[in-house]
Amino acid sequence: MALTILLLTLVPLFLQADAVHDRYQSLQSIANYWGTYAPFFSVPTNISASVPRQCRVTFAQVLSRHGGRFPTPRRSAEYRTLIKKIHTSVPHDHFTGQYAFLANYSYTLGAGDLTAFGEREMFTSGLHFYHRYSHLSATSTPFIRSTYKPRVLDSAKAFSSGFHTARRTSQDSPDTGYPYPIFLIDVKNNTLRHGQCQQFEKSRTARGAGGEDAKKKWGSIFLPPIQQRLREGLPGVEFSLQDALRLMDLCPFNTVASANGSQSGFCQLFTQQEWEQYDYFMTLGKYYAYGEGNYLGPTQGVGWVGELLARLTEDRYHVRDGLYTSVNHTLDNDQKTFPLGPDYTLYADFSHDNDMTSIMAALGLYNTNVTDGLLPKTRPRPPMSVGGYSASWTVPFAARVYVEKMVCQNQPEEQLVRILVNDRVVPLQNCGADELGRCSLGAFVESLEFARTGGRWAECQPATDASLLS
Repeated sequence: MALTILLLTLVPLFLQADAVHDRYQSLQSIANYWGTYAPFFSVPTNISASVPRQCRVTFAQVLSRHGGRFPTPRRSAEYRTLIKKIHTSVPHDHFTGQYAFLANYSYTLGAGDLTAFGEREMFTSGLHFYHRYSHLSATSTPFIRSTYKPRVLDSAKAFSSGFHTARRTSQDSPDTGYPYPIFLIDVKNNTLRHGQCQQFEKSRTARGAGGEDAKKKWGSIFLPPIQQRLREGLPGVEFSLQDALRLMDLCPFNTVASANGSQSGFCQLFTQQEWEQYDYFMTLGKYYAYGEGNYLGPTQGVGWVGELLARLTEDRYHVRDGLYTSVNHTLDNDQKTFPLGPDYTLYADFSHDNDMTSIMAALGLYNTNVTDGLLPKTRPRPPMSVGGYSASWTVPFAARVYVEKMVCQNQPEEQLVRILVNDRVVPLQNCGADELGRCSLGAFVESLEFARTGGRWAECQPATDASLLS
């Protein structure tokens, strides 16, 4: 079993976290439409996100994406090539108006790592988690898991530092052993990273794959006018549709690369409507690659849902041997690596946007009943018209899904479950949700038959190597 237990070293306290958050709030007119590259923001909710009066949360699970990061190495190379292309095609004194900043712009972004801005996002997330569940977190420490990617692990560390800072400054809260242990899962089969469903991986990367096909169709509609305007604004540069898209990408990436979240000149090259179209482009990519729009998308999330049910019910039946999904049975059958019981009321898992998209699909949060059919590929639909679904509303940087179990005075014998996605209450499906979006624990478990029975994992052509099924 490849498992590493990491003890955190104290990371710097981000005293400017609120200031950075406030600065970002002022950018929200466009930043909320940056798809998966959007900094975290609280999504509008039709149901109050506050814990209902006369109710008490008894269990809380957060599933979080890492904070803002630099572009991946492949994308970084593409952006660097694009900037070089612009500089070699346009004389230095021909950069004017809104393009003037490009004359002296140098591409210096890193590759793949968490940025200082992203670290602050996660620190703030830890603060928020502590204060929201202060009656639990004063004496209970989250059981924390992370995938092996450095940006994810660094996000878990920053979250933990924020949680600890909130605890340390609370008069009612003793220190209970910081730095907290983080369980770093670096085995192939685990519920926080896809890669075990062979048929899914093959279809996802095939020519004409669902996510890429959907983006191509919508991109062929919204990108040409942008391409033409860029060619007119920077004569001599033969912008392709891909170049236009990459230039848009440089707005959010330069923003989250700035320690204080300052907007770059790239952001002003595009209109509000174009950013909304960009967000829909990102939305289609995630939806048709990892979500409800991919036949095997939700199946990639059923393993984590099984773990969630085991934690909610304190019953390992939901991660039992013989039910082959992405669950690692060696880990989940061990109380040390997958603890259950009344002493464990807080959990924190850290992962990626792709995996969170599949998990939310496995939970049925944005099924076709909610979105009124599959998302159209040539006609954008705003998030409010499809049950709050979009890339920026579900998986921005530092995205967080809260699963709460609560009891209320008027129903003292009944445990209720509800889910918040980035502070938006998402009504539970197929379990008779009340006006606050909640279902009884029993009804919630029953409603997740797809996940409880392994989804379509039988169609994944799983490896026959027994080590991958343990």
